[in-house]
Amino acid sequence: MMMKPISTVRSGIAALAFVAGAIPAAAAFPERAITLIVPFAAGGPGDTVVRLIGTHMARTLGQPIVVENAAGAGGTSAISRATQADADGYTIMLGNMGTHGAAPAQYPNLKYDPAKDFAPIGLMVTTPIVIIARKTFPANNLREFVDYVRRNQNKVVEAHAGVGSVSHTTCTLLQWIIGTKTARVAYRGTGPTINDLIAEHVDFGCDQIVNVAPHIQAGTLKAFGIATAKRSAAMKDVPTTREGGLPEFEVSAWIALFAPKGTPQHVVGKLNEALVKALDDEGTRARLLDLGSEIPDRAGRAPDALQELVVREVARWTPVLKTAGQ
Repeated sequence: MMMKPISTVRSGIAALAFVAGAIPAAAAFPERAITLIVPFAAGGPGDTVVRLIGTHMARTLGQPIVVENAAGAGGTSAISRATQADADGYTIMLGNMGTHGAAPAQYPNLKYDPAKDFAPIGLMVTTPIVIIARKTFPANNLREFVDYVRRNQNKVVEAHAGVGSVSHTTCTLLQWIIGTKTARVAYRGTGPTINDLIAEHVDFGCDQIVNVAPHIQAGTLKAFGIATAKRSAAMKDVPTTREGGLPEFEVSAWIALFAPKGTPQHVVGKLNEALVKALDDEGTRARLLDLGSEIPDRAGRAPDALQELVVREVARWTPVLKTAGQ
């Protein structure tokens, strides 16, 4: 067999080396700080949860996660802007039942499609909804609350965190079930809503247990029912809505992380891995459970599971909200 000259072999090796060198190695992710957009005012339930989980995620990723609060239009304004961010994993966002479930029914001109315009990262927590009121509200249990609102619907005022928000959506469902249409005041986020309930400028609302449990325990807010099948360990004295005579009102919110559509799969994978580790951390879990959050199992934290959840939620809330007409 005829051998190739050494010089030819060497030149071939050199050519291969040149071609290999011309292919850039994939950049390690992350190499700098990550911006996490929270589309609500600071102090709300999503903000509280994401800061807790984000602290652990930052340690896993080796880079800071900078939370940017941007309230407005039930969270949809910031989400609309976030969809335009570079799809590189350095801008991610918090989404919830309002922004990625109810919003299409609440905003006919919504500039994004919850099921098509995002790369889902993973579900963080689910949070039971609690019916709350100012501390001097003239009712002592859920039946009395419903009766009072029905008889005084021209006087009482509901507060919520903006059209399309979780508090707005769930109280829309509540009022639809009990057959009332009270005055409703929209705020730029849950924090201001709770502040005005505590100050007794408004009368009642619906909100996630994560944000209201400390105020209920302190006696600055009343709680008339938690909308789950069983009582919460965080508020054992608060009966379920089923116990209180309103079994039709059972609903939990959810909070999740999303990236802009087109974010590389390996980047989404690293972000999901950091999220999973945070939710497995004993200290983080304990704090979330103390707040009343429910932590999804491993399967429920996967990007595909979040995508399926979004599709189900849009299908669930659209007919309810359109029928309620609020």
